[in-house]
Amino acid sequence: MKAAICYEAGKPLVVDEVTLDKPDKGEVKVRVGAVAVCHSDLHAVKGELHGKLPGVAGHEVAGYVEEIGEGVTQVAVGDHVVASAVNAGCGHCYQCNIGLRHMCTGIDIRAMMAKGGHHIDKNGVRLAPMAGPIAGFAEYTVVSQYNLARIPQDLPMDRACLLACGVMTGFGAVHNRAQVKPLSSVIAIGAGGVGMNIIQGAVHAGAYPIIAVDIRDDKLEMARKFGATHTVNTAKEKDPAEAVRKLTGGRGADYGFLTVGSMEALRTGFNMLGRRGMMVVIGIAMGKLEAFTAGEFIGSEKILTGSMMGSSRLDIDVARYAELYKAGQLKLDELIAGHFPLAKINDAIKSLEGGAVLRNIITF
Repeated sequence: MKAAICYEAGKPLVVDEVTLDKPDKGEVKVRVGAVAVCHSDLHAVKGELHGKLPGVAGHEVAGYVEEIGEGVTQVAVGDHVVASAVNAGCGHCYQCNIGLRHMCTGIDIRAMMAKGGHHIDKNGVRLAPMAGPIAGFAEYTVVSQYNLARIPQDLPMDRACLLACGVMTGFGAVHNRAQVKPLSSVIAIGAGGVGMNIIQGAVHAGAYPIIAVDIRDDKLEMARKFGATHTVNTAKEKDPAEAVRKLTGGRGADYGFLTVGSMEALRTGFNMLGRRGMMVVIGIAMGKLEAFTAGEFIGSEKILTGSMMGSSRLDIDVARYAELYKAGQLKLDELIAGHFPLAKINDAIKSLEGGAVLRNIITF
């Protein structure tokens, strides 16, 4: 079997033969049907996320259960599944019992990743999972049963894999973390793959206006197709925050969602909020919060918070998103820019780096 291996940060991935461990207790072997290339994967292979090398990235996976280890109860051989970096929770710890399954303390994902991956290259070197514990840039992978969610067998793999990260991160941040109220105003900062799903989530929540914020007119135009009612190009506005206030009756936005990994963008977005507005940080921003003062929070009662992969309940939310897609209420086809074989994965990465596409899909 083959995998796309990152031997050196910032260098092209090497598609080569690997061997794979058999699934251990609680683990599942998955034949990968499709894996999306996410910006988190780009951060990982470029060395912008801390992690071991050599390794295998890829965390937006859909595939088929081929083999299960001892004690696996969540899935069965033959199931069609999504494999995601967020886990479904052990169901027994404090966080699971209060409904925060994505924050489960009964399953230590970091410890799982620290002990190494399941793929071994032809030189006998064990390859670490990157950008999560999935290691999906491969024909087969082995993951914990708690990182899997069953999907309908008639859901195409190239659509299903999008549910593993981009959709749940954006849509989930709106519904699970922020719990956006109908008729509230929403800004989505960064009109990429996650940003489009924030917009879709805001539409589903009944928000208005829904304002897409970016520096590229082509992406802002695309945002309108996903449901944005207004757009703001921060590269063309002298005062982007004032532009948002004009679109929200002078108040500023009720909710903001930041997908851009930039402290400058966070500062700009925070200024766009109205009183008691909530800014949800999703993108991995590099830098410190030195630009903020306590007085800004006290006087306006604004909220600055985060959302880890849409604060998702993996098995529940994936099933619901699949239902929305089949009912025509969730756009997945429109998120896909192109399909590539594993051998062309570096072309898929280069295309995504250009910023013009939302998601490229590796199919098998």
